[in-house]
Formats: sequence, C-alpha cells, structure tokens
Amino acid sequence: MGRTKIIFPKANDLDHVETLSAEIPYDHCKSQVRVSGSGERRQAGQTSESLRGEEESGEGRGLREAAAAGMATAARFLRRTLRASEPASQLLSISYRSIVGRAAYTTRGIIDVGQLTPKSHPELLADEEITPGITSEEYISRRKRLLDVLPEKSLAIIASADQQMMTDVVPYSFRQNGDYLYITGCTQPGGVAVLSKETGLCMFMPDKHKEDVLWEGQTAGVEAAVDFFKADKAFPLSEMKKILPEMIEQSKMVYHNAKASTSSYRNFDAFCRASLNNKVKDLTRYTDELRWIKSKSEIKLMRESASIVSQSLLQTMLLSRTHREESQLAAKIEYECKMRGAQRMAFHPVVGGGANGSVIHYSRNDKKIKTGDLLLMDVGCEYHGYLSDLTRTWPPCGRFSAAQEELYSLILETNKECIKLCKPGASIGEIHRHSVKMLISGFQELGVIGKGKSIQYNYLNPTAIGHSLGMDIHDSTTLSKNRLLEPGVIITIEPGIYIPPVPILNEDAPDRYRGIGIRIEDDVLITESGHEVLTASVPKEISHLTTLMNMGGGSSTAEAHEPRAACS
Repeated sequence: MGRTKIIFPKANDLDHVETLSAEIPYDHCKSQVRVSGSGERRQAGQTSESLRGEEESGEGRGLREAAAAGMATAARFLRRTLRASEPASQLLSISYRSIVGRAAYTTRGIIDVGQLTPKSHPELLADEEITPGITSEEYISRRKRLLDVLPEKSLAIIASADQQMMTDVVPYSFRQNGDYLYITGCTQPGGVAVLSKETGLCMFMPDKHKEDVLWEGQTAGVEAAVDFFKADKAFPLSEMKKILPEMIEQSKMVYHNAKASTSSYRNFDAFCRASLNNKVKDLTRYTDELRWIKSKSEIKLMRESASIVSQSLLQTMLLSRTHREESQLAAKIEYECKMRGAQRMAFHPVVGGGANGSVIHYSRNDKKIKTGDLLLMDVGCEYHGYLSDLTRTWPPCGRFSAAQEELYSLILETNKECIKLCKPGASIGEIHRHSVKMLISGFQELGVIGKGKSIQYNYLNPTAIGHSLGMDIHDSTTLSKNRLLEPGVIITIEPGIYIPPVPILNEDAPDRYRGIGIRIEDDVLITESGHEVLTASVPKEISHLTTLMNMGGGSSTAEAHEPRAACS
C-alpha cells in the first residue's frame, strides 16, 4: 500500500499559515508539496488554476500550498477510512478554512509556567481558566470566602505538598495538596501561599536554578504567581524567612494546613512563639467547609471523572471474562482511565478475586482469579483535581453461586435503598444507621450472624455507608457525619460485607459464605429535588451482570450477543 508523505513548514513559519492558506480551494489541491524553511517549493501535477498567484512571493505561495496540500491529503484519508460513519461526514463538512485555522498552531510566545495554560493547551483550558474548568474568578472568590469565615486579623498559611522521593534521585508522581490547589490553582510542589485581608494572596515560589530546569523542566516563578495565578504579591521562597515572620507577628491568629508535609516555615521563631501562645490552629475545618458544596464547574469536572471511571470499569469487566490475573485487570483500568483523559488513578486500584475481595483495602493485585470466584474492583480516577470512587462485584465466569447471590442481593438492595435516602436534609450518619439496620436484619435472616449477636456485624462490615467526595477521596473529613446534605454535595454510597476464608475476629459465619467479599459503591450528587447517581451507567443488577459476562466474543453482531457457557 503506497503512502503519501506530507512535510509541513517549520514551526517558526506556521503563524503565516492561517491567513495565507485559506485562499486555495480544496478541489485544486492535487499534489504533494514540500516547502523548505527558506521557501523553496517542489510540486508535481498542479492545475493551472492552482498556480494563479504566480505574482506572489515564492515563500508565501509555498506556505499556502503546503498547508492546502496537507489538509487535502488528510481530508482524502479521512474520507477513505471513515467513509461510512456519520461523524466522519460531519467532520468533513466543516469548511476548509476553519480546519486550517484551527490546525495552524505555534508555540512561539507561549511562556511555560510548569503546568497547563490556555495558551499551551487551548483544547483543555478556556481563556481565564487557571486549571481546566476553573476560572481565575472562581479561585479569587474562594480566597475571599475563606477570608470571610476566618476571624479578624487572621493569617492563613497554606503550603503545597512536597515532592516525595522513591530513591535519592527518583521522584514519585506528584499530587498537589488539596487545600493549596483549591486556593491557588498551582499544581506544582514547593510553594507556600499566605492569605490575609491586609495583604491579599501572597505566594512564595520555589527558587529555580538553571540546573534544576535542566533536570526537572520549567516551573512557575514569581512572575507566574502574579500574572497567571493572580496573586496580589509574590516572592522567591528564599525570601520567606525575612517576610513571613513579620506577617505572623502582626496577626492575632495563624491558621495553616497542618497535615501538609512541608516544614519550610514551621521552624521560624515567630511561628514557634505563636504556637506556644496557642495562636496557631488547623485551617482544615474552614477549607473543609468551603469544599463541602461543589460549584457548577466543580460538579461538571466530577461528572466527567465519574464518567471516565464508569466507562473504564465497564471495559475492564468485559476483559475479566477472558483475563483472570488481578494484575492485568489493574493495568486495564488504569489504561482505560488515562486514555479517556484522567491524569492518574484516585488511589491504587483494589482488584480482589475470591477471598481477596474480603480484604477491604486489598492492594497486592497479584493473584489469579479462580473459576467460580467473585471479583471485587474498587477504582477511581482523578480528572483535573477532582476524583471518582466506584466499586462493583461480579462473577467473571458468568454466574453467581447460590451463596454469592444471597449475599449480593442483600448488599444490592441496601445500596438502592440508601441511595433513595440521598436528598437535602438527610445526613450520611442517618443513611449509615439505616444501612446498619437493613444489613443486620438481612445477615441474621441468612444466618451469617446469630440472633442477639448484632455486635458481630462490625466484624463483617466495619466501614461506614459512605463519605464526602471531591478533591480528595475522603473530602471534608472534619465535618460531622450528621451534617445535613445540601444541593451540590457529592457522597458515596457503598454497603458491603467481608467474610474472610477463616475467622479473624469473633464471628462465626457459616462455611458456605466463607471467602466472599462484596461491595457496591456509587457516587451520588445531591440535587434540589433529590439526587443524581453519577455512576449509574455501570451494571449492578444480577441479571445485567450475568448477561454482560455471558456475551459472546464473536466478530458479528449476532455472535456478540450469543451467551457463553456459564461456569460450573
């Protein structure tokens, strides 16, 4: 099969392409063109009409025709490969000029601030957005709201996460501290943000040397703090020891994100004196309050995060029919999430086959799933700072055993009934108490725990029914479980049962239930009228799961819907 090679102009010439290329009609682009950086042009088989601009300069004409030929070839290729698809015809109906206009792209003039910007990634960030989906106006509003709830003459010190190292020279993948990201939008390590009504936002940015740039790449500095992150003031981190102590001494109270790993300011004499005088408090209870209710833009990001992990888990469920290694399925879910736009997993995936599913935070993912065993997968992804958290349990072989189905039906019914309770005015604590009553009654009816031995319930399900979800998996953790739910809050609903293969605690479940772990978890948005299940697209009904697992693997549509032989 022959190939056509298209060589586009050099990057420093591309800023001319948008205006020059649009004059050449698509139908007249019939040749392969090569344009050198100096404007040299080679062509073959051109029509006379395509040469109608002979009086123009060789460079301008060459650039026009190079772009035209490239787009024409791309269009022809799309027509051949996507001929029968409606999306392809819609794409090719777009005007040639608009395609070239969008394709013309240059990195000239783009300042690298160490993270995505509207100029470097216009496909991800709109103008005025600091992180995808979140505008500078929203970040400024968050700072104002924080200052409004802090006592007068207070100073907030919000440190970024530190870069954690795997070895002396090998870093782990970096994830930003939630509070620092929420207030600043900066996704990079090493900075300290200071906020007060007197100074506004003051950012201390890591000092960078040429050697650091060589090894680690560009990062945001003082100029980016003011111009991009919209700080009121900014200084190199090396100057913090001169500036921050005075700010501490002039404040009545100092609040900081105490769980942040950095110690860059904690050994300052002024901070130590304030701490001894009981003037230093944890900021988390204030930021947890702000992060409890999500804005419209945050909800949009969390919907996308839930959609990504839902689609990815469905693909992984299909793969589990033929690939029974926990490690392979862990790799599959991560691959699918990242291919759909997630930056990372929200946590290390739980892929527990058989008895491994009874280990609540199982992480080894190194066993082979046996025929007849259930598979529990607890997964989530991060989409531009916002997380999802989803669990499904199913039989990869295509059929539940009688004991598995009895337990699964109880957990499923509890999941659905608890989701019905998710509405404004309810609380996680109230929903949890309802789930406990349902499960204790169901376990006693099945004989999993004896009558009058409800204490054994805690041995088989020591988890809460759910938690708040947002920029962290367990978000707004300082707020009471009895806090009333409001529109814009997102929580998980995740009933489960975890029966080890042999008794670990003082419980005596029957042998037929031994080695079974089941959890069904959904992400639920509280709305004005009730709730919206963000992960509802992933099957959890027994009939849906068995149908999915028994679908054939043939190439034709008919074959794909033929049931496979169920496991014995």
